Amino acid sequence: MAAIAPLYAAPETVDRADTAWILSKLARPAPMHTAFVEVRDSKLLKAPLRIEGEYQRPTEDTLVREVRSPYPETTTIRSGTVSIARAGKSPRTFSLSRVPELAGLQASFGALLSGDRQLLEQHFRIASQGSHQHWTLTLTPKDKAFVAKVRDITLYGRGAELRCIETAPATPGELQRTLLAGAAHAAATAGPSADFGALCHAQE
Repeated sequence: MAAIAPLYAAPETVDRADTAWILSKLARPAPMHTAFVEVRDSKLLKAPLRIEGEYQRPTEDTLVREVRSPYPETTTIRSGTVSIARAGKSPRTFSLSRVPELAGLQASFGALLSGDRQLLEQHFRIASQGSHQHWTLTLTPKDKAFVAKVRDITLYGRGAELRCIETAPATPGELQRTLLAGAAHAAATAGPSADFGALCHAQE
């Protein structure tokens, strides 16, 4: 019986999504782009604020967040600086060091899309769990300025598809969810009736 037991345990071991497997699936060379639907809850709002647009990575060291609804805005992160452009206004440019959460965003996106685990581990502690069909990767920031803003970032996915990023604030508050790829498309077509939690956690 002892010799037979490993045969039954093997499928679970083979199907386990460890950090190396997840990072290998998420790697995308520049240029690339993906649609997003960001959902922000607040006690001051009657309904969650939905922000729709596209993330773009035209080069390895550039990240662009283009918001198309409910207002047009383009944020470009490159070479340690942030530029925010809005219709009818002059672009604002400032150092990335002033906004640790954006610095963390660029570091995490850049490392994830390049499949660079060493770079990711410079900025975050990493924990992974789940299977190839349904996995999570949790990033806990190391930088003190970033920790003051964000407790952790959890990525949810299916296979090679990153479906959602949940950002938990350092102080008690609502999660910020950013739906990507298939989850973003489902949220956009479902409208206000979308179950964002289920879409984020790859349950729909």
